[in-house]
Amino acid sequence: MEPTNLPLGSKVIIQAVRGASVVEKIWGDVTRITGRILSITSEGSPGGRPKDQIVELDCGPHRGRRTIVVPYRASGRLRVRHPQFEQGYLFDAIGVREGGVSYAYLPATSQPAYRGGAVPDPPPAYGGTQSRISGTAVWSDGFDDDERGAAYPMLEPLDSGCEESGKSCVGLPYLALGSMLNVHNVCTGRAANVQIVACGCVSGGFCDRCVECGTSPRGRIVELSPASFVELGGDLIKGCFNVRIGLG
Repeated sequence: MEPTNLPLGSKVIIQAVRGASVVEKIWGDVTRITGRILSITSEGSPGGRPKDQIVELDCGPHRGRRTIVVPYRASGRLRVRHPQFEQGYLFDAIGVREGGVSYAYLPATSQPAYRGGAVPDPPPAYGGTQSRISGTAVWSDGFDDDERGAAYPMLEPLDSGCEESGKSCVGLPYLALGSMLNVHNVCTGRAANVQIVACGCVSGGFCDRCVECGTSPRGRIVELSPASFVELGGDLIKGCFNVRIGLG
């Protein structure tokens, strides 16, 4: 969609280059839908046209439940990378918000083969003692507008109030809310210190890879707000970048 075609009141995120003097990309009303599938129903269409699907997701203890629409025209593309389209499996898609409704159009990842909660154990070689840890960075719209910050899967449960924290197939160290992470985008070379402001227990359930510039090690090790993700050179539609993190 051309910028001039964006509806009045659209929420946009801009990526600028050359000292913020040139706009490179604009995303309008983009949303990311990540969670565990609770139910799937079909929505009737007049005239016998193919039906859209209504999907209810559990997006974690901090983000609650979310109901989204998978338009019929997008279902084939989503099912290619989400073959287990049924209760209990993980779902991750990128779409748009229109009139208060979230529509999923693009798969953000290949669906894990295991059910939500059955995260593989980290390899023994990952002792959680490295000064820098490599993996995948993703983004989420579960942050406040224009907020800078990160969600991290291995938070101290008592500190975060999240009983589901501590899930990851990467040997990450436990950290506390408010800790600073040095986040380095391997694809662009950009780096910044980002504060941990939320529990990333949902992202910790995905043991996938990012293939934006080479192939990352398995595991989502940080989930960024859209503003932080874009400032580090990420593309919201591609949805991930290869990352190295360390304590800031």
